[in-house]
Amino acid sequence: MNTSGGVMRGDYRMEKVESNFLSRGTTCAGTLFLPDTGKPPVVVMAHGFGAERTFRLPAYAERFVDRGLAVFLFDYRNFGDSDGEPRNLVSPRRHVADWGAAISHVRTLREIDSRRIGLWGTSFSGGHALVAAARYAPVSAAVSQVPFVDGVAVAMNFTIGFVLEATLHALKDFLRALTFRAPHYVPIVADPGTFGLMNTPDSKPGYTALVPEGTRWENKAPARIGLTLLVYRPIRYAKHIDNPVLILGAEKDSLVPQASVARAAGRRKNCRLVSLPVGHFDVYVGDEFERVVELEGDFLVEHLGVSD
Repeated sequence: MNTSGGVMRGDYRMEKVESNFLSRGTTCAGTLFLPDTGKPPVVVMAHGFGAERTFRLPAYAERFVDRGLAVFLFDYRNFGDSDGEPRNLVSPRRHVADWGAAISHVRTLREIDSRRIGLWGTSFSGGHALVAAARYAPVSAAVSQVPFVDGVAVAMNFTIGFVLEATLHALKDFLRALTFRAPHYVPIVADPGTFGLMNTPDSKPGYTALVPEGTRWENKAPARIGLTLLVYRPIRYAKHIDNPVLILGAEKDSLVPQASVARAAGRRKNCRLVSLPVGHFDVYVGDEFERVVELEGDFLVEHLGVSD
């Protein structure tokens, strides 16, 4: 582990510890954000569709450290500082396996209280957090922010023309993979009227606003996700989660139908659903960020506990 110098965060001094782990034999990059207090509970956190851990997630991590929580923030295989090829391979199956490996890794860390683990996901990883909470119990709580919960519902939110084009791109990519050729890439985000895996009016400006300057990230992903996305349904796991869950939905979400989010929340008795009058990308910045990070911090402190 590599430790950075301490920085004051609220009532606590924060340290960042680089702590990598293996997922199915591939090294994943992780960073442990630590408050200087005993053995704190920890929140495991990863990003959404095609994104890296540096895309605004440290802002959430730092605010949770302010509350006395540790945070373990990681990149999926094939993303960011993690190893793996092809780059930017979006795969629900692989991502959820990486969540499992990250949770197992966190349970070995001496700096935190491994009996008190929370999960936090946003957008695509909002669905992953629900699946991981069901599969990799016991965990103490889960936060699912503007979550992708049902691939079928999301597909129905787009035009038939878009779905057909995505399918053709995906088939081309699968064919190239079967013949051991380089992936067929498509844009992750694009302007309306041009093809991208997300091309609603707020997708490109909202997404790219999260990308820090100087990143090596490229706006592209292997097109095969266009097919596998349809069969990914985290909503099926909601009823199997034993721990408390907080779900934050965006009423003006252009990507995720809010009816599907409400259905997912309704499958859990111990689930709090907060509907916000905002768009999908509004929760990452400005006043809405301040609002959601406070709600989430309160929830995590309540269910994980923080010792002075």
